[in-house]
Amino acid sequence: MGEIVQTALRMIYPPQCLICREMVESDFGLCGACWRDTPFLGGLVCDGCGTPLPGSNPDEIAHCDACLAYPRGWDRARAALLYHDNGRRLVLGMKHNDRNDIARIGALWLARVLRPLILPQMLVAPVPLHWLRLMSRRYNQSARLARALAGELGLSYCPDLLQRVRRTRSLGRMTGEERRAVLAGAIRLHPGRRHRVAAHRPVLLIDDVLTTGATLSACGAALRAAGAGPICAGVLARAVRED
Repeated sequence: MGEIVQTALRMIYPPQCLICREMVESDFGLCGACWRDTPFLGGLVCDGCGTPLPGSNPDEIAHCDACLAYPRGWDRARAALLYHDNGRRLVLGMKHNDRNDIARIGALWLARVLRPLILPQMLVAPVPLHWLRLMSRRYNQSARLARALAGELGLSYCPDLLQRVRRTRSLGRMTGEERRAVLAGAIRLHPGRRHRVAAHRPVLLIDDVLTTGATLSACGAALRAAGAGPICAGVLARAVRED
């Protein structure tokens, strides 16, 4: 009976490409042209922030100049995509257009690059939204991504491990230093969730995009203050400066 229902649904709602809406063979996929034009990250990346580096060996541990000069608020990070062209379209669709389908396939892409970083008993948590922004948007795109990722990796998930206790203005046009100043004291560990990071439990922080890293650093600082163990970060897309 289930197969009949699925077949009927496919006839009524055939699978479409996540980007261009052309017909595809499976749900939550990309057509050949969009797959080719989507900037998936592969090869050598910075172990600290996920930015691509010269080289082709993905198993090599290397760091970019920024991570060598300024230690991050977390230990290791990976991204599935670069934040431009189709990578940017996917992130913005997930963030502003209620595209939960992008979160589901994005979690699969992210799981592929995060598996080497996973530690025993690791807890997955999203970067939080302030409650006023959550009310206006109705969903936290990072929480959707984190929930799907935790299911894919078989890890525990805590949607409210962190709280954004002060609403901040948009960080879009700010420098890294300005973002850090605005975020100071804006994120804390949920008072009722401290036991979930006891005994230096490792945490995997999930966000939609990493730009300067100020938001993830603020989250990492709150987790370290509560005694969390190694902190890794996973983002759907990594923004890099184009010279």
